[in-house]
Amino acid sequence: MKLFVVGSVNMDLVVKAPFVPEKGMTIEGSGFMTNPGGKGANQAVACAKLGGETYMVGCVGEAFGEELLEALRGYGVHTDFVRREKGVSSGIAVITVVDGDNRIIIDRGANGRVSEELIDAALSRAERGDYLILQLEIELPLVKYALEKGKEKGMTTVLNPAPARELPPEIFPLCDWFVPNQTEARFYTGIYPEDGAGVRACAEKLAEKGVKRTLVTLGKEGSAYVCGKALVTAQAYPVEATDTTAAGDTFVGALTVRLSEGAPISEAMKFASKASSIAVTRAGAQQSVPTREEVKI
Repeated sequence: MKLFVVGSVNMDLVVKAPFVPEKGMTIEGSGFMTNPGGKGANQAVACAKLGGETYMVGCVGEAFGEELLEALRGYGVHTDFVRREKGVSSGIAVITVVDGDNRIIIDRGANGRVSEELIDAALSRAERGDYLILQLEIELPLVKYALEKGKEKGMTTVLNPAPARELPPEIFPLCDWFVPNQTEARFYTGIYPEDGAGVRACAEKLAEKGVKRTLVTLGKEGSAYVCGKALVTAQAYPVEATDTTAAGDTFVGALTVRLSEGAPISEAMKFASKASSIAVTRAGAQQSVPTREEVKI
């Protein structure tokens, strides 16, 4: 079973700060680092480090391009379909970490060069039953195109709708799995889910849009999944967060790996919770993702 991740590849520029500065204010930060990131690449790395045969589909630019490719390969991600683009920077994320939480500004860069041709080339290697994972850091028409092509191939599609953006109504029925966090769930449904009942209400609204399965991550409250009348919950592991940058991406990657291996949803959710709980105790994005050996449940 192969996993294809279509999405963004960024270089994160990270600095810790004692508080969020106000307009016109300059404050002193600490712990600056450059760290390969991007929601697409993070999820691909999570899939690979946690045991999946993973193919990244995306673009890098002239600035940081080689470093980003080396990072993906170093974590075991296949980069056959990561294209080098001239005349543009790789995607950049400027991340400020305050009290273990983060604020992020993104310059799309080469992520805006992902094309239908590239997606076609990548998915020509996919087979029925393989998994396709997307987020929303590339152009929306290409998200829709990839989902359509994935369904044509008989793939299982997973959309992590982040960062939250208005979606064409045609996208929702193409999602076998719709995996938002609480804020994203509210964006798409008008309901902020704080527990299983809230997730069920969100899932009902998303089902009306055509989504087949909804799973919402609930931060410290864990996660909840709804399909029809079924409600499955998983508790979060209590840890002291250092950096939440790749927590959601780790969860999505871990969940998809276990689902692709045929694990029951309850087991896949528990595995994903454990993986993301480890990630938040470490600084950085891809480097914070644990290995399969570290995630023992």
